[in-house]
Amino acid sequence: MSAWNCFRSRSATKVWPALVACFGACISVGVCPTAGAAAEGKPPNVLLIVADDLNCAISPYGDPVAVTPNLQQLAEQGVTFRRAYCQQAVCNPSRSSFLTGLRPDTVGVDDLRKGFRSTAPNGENLITLPQHFKNAGYFCQNIGKIFHNMGDTTHDPISWSVPEILHKGTHATDTHFALSAVPGQKRPYKAPVTEQLPIRDNLYRDGQIAEAAVQMINDYDANAPFFLAVGFWRPHLPFVAPKKYWDLYDPDQISLPYPSAVPANAPAIALHSSREIKGYGLVPKDRPFTQSEIRHYRHGYYASISFLDSQLGKILTALRSSGHDQNTIIVFLSDHGFHVGQKSLWGKTSNFELDARVPLIMVDPTKEQTAGQSSDSLAELIDIYPTLAELTNTQSSLAANLEGESLASVLIDPGKSVKSAAYTQHQQPFYGKPENWKAWGRSVRTARWRFTQWTSIDNGKMIARELYDHQTDPHEEANLASLSEHADTVNRLQRLLTSQASGD
Repeated sequence: MSAWNCFRSRSATKVWPALVACFGACISVGVCPTAGAAAEGKPPNVLLIVADDLNCAISPYGDPVAVTPNLQQLAEQGVTFRRAYCQQAVCNPSRSSFLTGLRPDTVGVDDLRKGFRSTAPNGENLITLPQHFKNAGYFCQNIGKIFHNMGDTTHDPISWSVPEILHKGTHATDTHFALSAVPGQKRPYKAPVTEQLPIRDNLYRDGQIAEAAVQMINDYDANAPFFLAVGFWRPHLPFVAPKKYWDLYDPDQISLPYPSAVPANAPAIALHSSREIKGYGLVPKDRPFTQSEIRHYRHGYYASISFLDSQLGKILTALRSSGHDQNTIIVFLSDHGFHVGQKSLWGKTSNFELDARVPLIMVDPTKEQTAGQSSDSLAELIDIYPTLAELTNTQSSLAANLEGESLASVLIDPGKSVKSAAYTQHQQPFYGKPENWKAWGRSVRTARWRFTQWTSIDNGKMIARELYDHQTDPHEEANLASLSEHADTVNRLQRLLTSQASGD
């Protein structure tokens, strides 16, 4: 009997105990596809935690407002990568990229609906990150949003030992507003932009996800190591959290975004209309937001982050109380960053630093000597796949076509640099039909510079270029690309983009 068939035969009220018992039984008789777990010693477990739309507004990155004690605790146990970047700042392309270890152009996913199994070369035989561990003898489980949630084509059941849970739905339906709707009664909008009600954490998906993850960790005693992927839905719009998380902040002390103005000399193609936030109810559609509205939306973003942080804390507590923490590698990341009023933008889908840069924290319990340290080594989300393979000593079966580089050496020496550049790309205007896309922006980030080149989708001609000096202008307030004194830098970075695009 397979692990899942055994699991299905048990009482639904005993989900995780039954799951673990069934999987352990399969291991003992050697009939599960993951039954080849190493008998010599206990390979490390892997806990992959993915946030949605989280920028670096958390305490490990020095944010003075965020209340994130559990993320702070996690950072004190591992290495915080201060210069980590996604490959495309929107959910499906980013997740398809780092979960396959391939850049967006290679995996062929550039929108919210494409499935990498049909777009990637030989996609049917492609080995995803969790699938790599399943093939190496791990029990692999997905709780929450790991792959994208836009229909069955964006899920990947073959990657997991048992079916995914809490991975479907829209963000708008994860609201009390939607859950309390009267059947058949038309609602005035899909969901309010914010929600702050005195309700339990588990009335929202992230609370349910934390509970399921805690139960799995507490009950897991099979012989095989586990690869547990936990995908939180926060702080993605709408900004929804139980009221107690809103109450952690004084509304009058919520800072206004800086910089609020569009960068000097920035091309129009680099910007967008903040369509995502305007798609929710109670948001003005035809005028700029007032200071009060801006503070309220930013308050909601912080409340959502603290809600996520609390759920993370429950999982870390379970890891410790179960004893699994001594043998579990933890990786925490966000799929991309997010603007909360900076540069006049709300949302993701740009090539600016605030969208491209992501929080990335790695904990390896065998690397105690570097616990609590930070690294300025450039990192990309596609590096996570080969890094975890090296840390778990499963790299012998690693796919040869992966495009990331292992960051394992940085966990030993946080001062080490693994790569000299990180690459991000995005098309504009993104939302809407692909035939409405006008240009691709391709961006390279080095230790000092961010350079972006925009080219027409119709004819391939260059439309605009951007250059930001992070040594003197960390908030990207002025585009320097047209200044003659930076011509050599522009040419050098343009060659880097061309080289990366050609695979050299």
